[in-house]
Amino acid sequence: MDKQHQIVNLEQQLQNWRRDFHQYPEIGFLEMRTASIVASYLEDLGYRVYAGEEVMKREARMGVPDQDTLDGHFEWARQNGADKKWLDRFADGMTGVVGVLDTGKPGPVIAFRVDMDALEIQEELSPGHFPFDEGFASVNENTMHACGHDGHTAIGMGLAKLLMDDKDSLNGIVKLIFQPAEEGTRGAKSMTEAGVVDDVDYFIATHIGTGVPARHVVAGNAGFLATTKMDVVFKGKAAHAGAAPNEGHNALVAASTAVLGLYGIPRHAAGASRINVGVLEAGSGRNIIASQALLKIETRGETSEVNEYIREQALSILKGAALMHQTEVDIQIVGEAISSTPSDELVDIISEVAASSPYIDQVIPRSDQAAGSEDATYFMERVKERGGFATYMIVGTNLSAGHHHERFDYEEDALLTGVDLLFRTAKALTKVND
Repeated sequence: MDKQHQIVNLEQQLQNWRRDFHQYPEIGFLEMRTASIVASYLEDLGYRVYAGEEVMKREARMGVPDQDTLDGHFEWARQNGADKKWLDRFADGMTGVVGVLDTGKPGPVIAFRVDMDALEIQEELSPGHFPFDEGFASVNENTMHACGHDGHTAIGMGLAKLLMDDKDSLNGIVKLIFQPAEEGTRGAKSMTEAGVVDDVDYFIATHIGTGVPARHVVAGNAGFLATTKMDVVFKGKAAHAGAAPNEGHNALVAASTAVLGLYGIPRHAAGASRINVGVLEAGSGRNIIASQALLKIETRGETSEVNEYIREQALSILKGAALMHQTEVDIQIVGEAISSTPSDELVDIISEVAASSPYIDQVIPRSDQAAGSEDATYFMERVKERGGFATYMIVGTNLSAGHHHERFDYEEDALLTGVDLLFRTAKALTKVND
């Protein structure tokens, strides 16, 4: 089969994978169906496949669904196309997968990371939304691939195919990391602490979209903010609001006091900072002193140091508000990410490689535009700390709506662009080390 036919066939397969994952989306730590399909495919290609406990540190996960949710979704996955051979490995939310291609020849260890999880969003189910029109909209209520991770997973599988087909021309070792629970910045830390990238010389994470136009590529994105996600429960004492208000301890007032204090945290001179209270739920009736209140909070900082400052201020305010109103407070860290900047050396290599791709018109070597937060930074910092090089690459595509929107969709041409660029990069990194 000539190269052009291979590309056409791969393009169709990328589309098929993407649409399948889009139709059956799974949120963080529930990617059981997705992970089983990925693991089975990598095994069939000839990769050594590591999964679940082998690539994740259980206690380093954050924001894991409760056991009933995990068990229920396991059964859903079993009935909806999961690979039965692999499915048991991903029970209890241990849904990471790593495929290893060892060429048997001296060379670098190169790692590519893609994420697999969806979002808790109800997809638009009406004409004019491309996945609905083409029959691959989400079958799961309030769950949708609204950030492109369905495409990222497809890109990782397409890259796996090209690398194995061209194994004889490669040197060293290639690792393909399929990460769970990027949304909410919950999954990468567990894989990092399991040692997945401890031997890696070059690390590349990839995302599509984020405002970058079609046929454009960013070789190194440095705009991710460090972040901490908290679930906070104030526990007070209920009482009759008319007859005996003095006997109660008002969790709602404690939470409200905390909210006002949180938004009053002074900004930090060393960089941009953010804090947001996205949820406040409290009380059970108008004549009852509220015995419980829930806050869902996030902090962000331009650097890990700035975020740590906001985080510590927030913790002090939460504890102080509880003390002031004689309530208890339970604070759970349910997600976290650090800051990281790309390695110039790797950015330069990717920029040069991207310029040779027929699918790319413009290369943007580096971007510092803030783009939310990303826990791939854990991988990046671990690799750099151990003497390697790391970057976060963005493949541009035109979007029908913004990320995390119910009408989110992208041009599927970006999938082949991503695979082509990552494959060319792997080849180039092998040559660098000849």
